[in-house]
Amino acid sequence: MSVKDTVRDVLRTEAAALLALAERVGPEYEKAVEKILQVQGKVIVSGIGKAGHVGKKLAASLASTGTPAFFVHPAEAVHGDSGMVRPGDLVIALSNSGETDELLAFLDIVQDMGVPIIAITGKPESSLAKMAVVTLDSGVEREADPHNLAPTTSAVAQMAVGDALVVSLMIRRGFGPEDFKRFHPGGALGRRLSGQA
Repeated sequence: MSVKDTVRDVLRTEAAALLALAERVGPEYEKAVEKILQVQGKVIVSGIGKAGHVGKKLAASLASTGTPAFFVHPAEAVHGDSGMVRPGDLVIALSNSGETDELLAFLDIVQDMGVPIIAITGKPESSLAKMAVVTLDSGVEREADPHNLAPTTSAVAQMAVGDALVVSLMIRRGFGPEDFKRFHPGGALGRRLSGQA
């Protein structure tokens, strides 16, 4: 298979997975958005491996669009960083398998504090899903690599689910261009919003 054919195959596999996710959207998204809007404290996002990288992007997107949020690495959390979580906060936890040991250990601490958990996972029957007040299904039929191993399609699906939450929250909060301008004074976006680009 040529590089062009491989690229097309990957893009089609990932696009098909997102379209399949769109067909499975249900009331759990409404519930998740309401839970986040009700948070008195902060939204803490956590995950490890590729899910952790997606989680960092989700936390940054939330923070830059009106939802106070930051990322906590679960391995660091069980070595003291769980002190960043307080009653009144909410945790969004990402794990494709829903069985990641470090994440589940962190979430045990979170549950003991009475902090609600929103899960983004490819396995709605997983340990992670059972700990969550809301589970958002990011499951995919297969990864895009030929061995069905590398977190490719599953990472794209998690990112898309996170983006859907971010955009839904922006709309519910009435977050507009002036708000963007306040939070994004730098770079090309800042220049465009200031009428300089």
